[in-house]
Formats: sequence, C-alpha cells, structure tokens
Amino acid sequence: MKSERSILPQHTITYVFLTLLGLFVVFPMLIAVSQSFMTNQEVNRWPPQIIPVEPTLQAVRSVLTQQDLRLDLWLRNSLIAATGYTAAVLVLCAPAAFAFARLKFPGNNLLFGFLLVTIMIPSQVTLIPNYLLMRDLQWLDTFNALVFPGAANVFGVFLLRQFFMQVPTDLEEAAVLDGAGYFGRFWHVILPLSRNALTALGIFVFLFHYNDLFWPFIVTNSLETRTLPVGLAILNSSYAGQYRPMVLSGAVLSSIPILIVYIIFQRQIIQGITLTGMGGR
Repeated sequence: MKSERSILPQHTITYVFLTLLGLFVVFPMLIAVSQSFMTNQEVNRWPPQIIPVEPTLQAVRSVLTQQDLRLDLWLRNSLIAATGYTAAVLVLCAPAAFAFARLKFPGNNLLFGFLLVTIMIPSQVTLIPNYLLMRDLQWLDTFNALVFPGAANVFGVFLLRQFFMQVPTDLEEAAVLDGAGYFGRFWHVILPLSRNALTALGIFVFLFHYNDLFWPFIVTNSLETRTLPVGLAILNSSYAGQYRPMVLSGAVLSSIPILIVYIIFQRQIIQGITLTGMGGR
C-alpha cells in the first residue's frame, strides 16, 4: 500500500508536467488557427486577441480562390512529389539495406561506414552539381527533379539495415531449405516482417519531403509545378505585411495533411521507432 501511495503522486506530477508541456507546444498552433478566422484589423489590434470577436472565412476563401496563389494546386504537387519520392526511397533503400545486413562480402562494414559518412556532407555542397545534372537531363521545372534526386537515401538504408539485422536467421534458413535464393528470402521473409519499419521510414521521408523548401525552390519556376512550401514562402513575402490572416490560413490548411498522416499512422510510427532502435546483433 505504501508503494502504491508513493507512486500515485509521482504519476500525478508527471501528468501535470506533460499537460503543461503539451499546452505550451499547442498554444502557438491554436493562436494561428484562431487568427486565421480574424480580420486584418483584429490581428493587428493591441493587446492581441486570442478569440476572434466576429469570426470570418474571408482569409480562407482568398487563399483558395485567388488566381495567383492556387493553394489547391500546390497541395496536389506536394502530395504527388512526396508520394513519388517516398516510393522511390523504399524501392531503392530496402534492397541495399538487405545487402548490407545479410550478404557477407569483403569490405561490407567498411563500405557501409563510408556510406554513413556521406550523411555529414551538407546539402549545399551538392546543390550546384545536382542542379547542373537536372539541367542537362532537362528535368528543371518538372516532377522528375522533385522525385528522383536524393532517392538513394542513406538514412533509409541505415534504418532498414538495423531492423533487418534483428530478423532471426532461422526464418531465412527455413526459406533456403525450401529453395529460396537471396531475392526469395528478401521478398518472402524480410519484407513481410519489416512492415512497421518500412511504414515508419515511409512516413519520415514523406513528411520531410512534403515540408522541403530549399530544393523545390531551386528547381521549380512555374505556378503549375510549385510545391506548397514554396507557395507559402511566396504567400508570406507578398501578403505578410498587408493581410496576415491570409498567410495564417495558408499555413493552417497546409498542416492538415500532416496531421492526418500522424493520426492514421501514429501506432506504426511508434512501433517502427521502437523496433529499429533495439540495435542489431
């Protein structure tokens, strides 16, 4: 009984702390949502208002209907580019991770170490060569430039390799006895058991590419291929000083797909992180 009584206050303190921390994190988001339903005069009023006096959808309608913004088109472009990039990363990284985890060849660990070193290379160093390559391939201002560069993701190879090394070798030996080769072991044994890790990697890559601003800003020029982060940056530079609720409305609307992804795949994200963090053997 004493131990239960001593544990209860500790849990209460933990819950109170986590609640306050959650409110601290969520408060700026709630302010952005609230001010997106305000008029420009209410947003600029001092002291600032938290709840709109007369809620209006004027800013939301302007973002969705104004011809030089096309938020719906930018959202579609971001979803297409992020989905294509995620698929390319999974297709390329899974076989590479299997090779480093299961195939025994001279220099395996050394080559993998060199591969990890490339993570420390800043993206700005490879910006000009990648841009020149896109120009020579005539991929500038196309979805190809948004999908294929960087699809050979080193982080993805590392994450999947760590998980593949945890899969018991007994399962693969049973497949070998049934006549399965390397591809059969990879396709019929490793991949079905790695669904959580693949899902977690896919979500991480999707969210990163969906929010990427730097590379799409360099390789896209037209309204038809512009992604959502680039469009929001232009929206902010054009309307932040004149009509802030429009900028906030664009930011709130752009965050909805991310929230949906988190809500749907929350369990897979947690399971994938937990399993891949256990280490190889």
